[in-house]
Amino acid sequence: MTTTPETQQAPAPLSLQQQFLRMFAQGFEAGPFGPHYTEVFAWRVHGRVDVRAMRLALADVVERHEALRTVVHLENGGGQSVLPAAQPEFELVDLDESPGADRDRRAEQLMIQAETRPFPADRVPLLRAVLGRFDEQDSVLVLCAHHSAADVWSIQVILRDLAECHTARTAGNEPQLPGVPQYRDYVAAQQEAATGPAVAASRAYWRETLRGAKILVAPVHRTGQTPATSYHRFTTDAHLSTEVSRLAKTTRSSPFMVLLAAFTVFVNRRTRATDIVVPTFAPGREHRFQSTVGSFFNFVPLRVGLDGCRTFRDVVTRTRAACIGAFSHELPLLHLLAEAPDLMSSAGPDAVPILFQAVQPPYLMQGNRIGDLEYTAIWRRVIPQPLGSDTPDGMIWSMHLSSTEVVGGLSFSRHLFEQAEVDGQAAEFLDVIGEMVAGPDSAI
Repeated sequence: MTTTPETQQAPAPLSLQQQFLRMFAQGFEAGPFGPHYTEVFAWRVHGRVDVRAMRLALADVVERHEALRTVVHLENGGGQSVLPAAQPEFELVDLDESPGADRDRRAEQLMIQAETRPFPADRVPLLRAVLGRFDEQDSVLVLCAHHSAADVWSIQVILRDLAECHTARTAGNEPQLPGVPQYRDYVAAQQEAATGPAVAASRAYWRETLRGAKILVAPVHRTGQTPATSYHRFTTDAHLSTEVSRLAKTTRSSPFMVLLAAFTVFVNRRTRATDIVVPTFAPGREHRFQSTVGSFFNFVPLRVGLDGCRTFRDVVTRTRAACIGAFSHELPLLHLLAEAPDLMSSAGPDAVPILFQAVQPPYLMQGNRIGDLEYTAIWRRVIPQPLGSDTPDGMIWSMHLSSTEVVGGLSFSRHLFEQAEVDGQAAEFLDVIGEMVAGPDSAI
């Protein structure tokens, strides 16, 4: 459905997260409102999927969540309008069911195919689905949303609601889901809280914490390729996963904190920097908005000082303190930039930001049964991609720790970084993790 003046409501304000994205907007042709800024997730589905019921359930979800039928206006200060619900695109694909076929790999390939298709942000609904079927009892459900309308958390909410609606529709019933706050309610709450004591206290924390800070950047090496985002992926053995978890437990931290601490050592060895400010992502949600779809995520700078750290255990301690302080005072980045206006000054045409995240979204179904279907999230992605969902110019390190391995991904601007350089950095970082967790009390 293409928007027209007749179908649009009077625009409502943008959230602070949307305002930040709008600062980097390049219309609807590129950038955060361009057709390749997407969020894609997939699940293996065991049981017989009722195609008609799934189609109806997709429409139910779009009706339920206004963000999936909202267009952002980039001109005249920005705004957003909720449009009438429309049927999302739903594609059926027959997958290879030959004996011995690698179904896990074929499922990941289906995700990549969905991710690389253009997805206009100025048309609604901002959700589409692909159902790939190996046979009547084994399918792959891929959900794709424009990232300006839904974040990683939102995709899990959409799947949960979709599964409930599919169950009801299969039985011939109307879905009976509880009411849910809408994204515009969040925008109103954010505006109301902006001048309150909690935001004031957090802004004071960031004003002090980020005094003199500049985010981590990497020098670019222009490749001559057209601007796009590529993905390098890697895995490790079970031993490293076990050692990371063990050290996290003994230091009263989390696997993310241990991996981030290793990343700061990796950066220190490459640059000799001891004041390291690594942006990461945070969900940006209060409890009352946990079931709301929208763009909530925040960029949170984690400042870790290595001066005085003798061992890796010392670095983990510093990292833990930085994470606890930052996540306890989480705010949209525009608030932080008002308190630390020089934070982004290290970034520019010749040096771009580096981010680090652990991918641990909520509602990550692993063998969850809803109705007659069992859903298992596909989080293990190992196929490199020359073209994937757009990320801002720079690098994003993503780590997922399971009980059997560490699965990592490095998304990077292919026009700014050579593939060989990225491959080398990934291998070097894995070496650093292994060295650090093997001897946490050895000198760094």
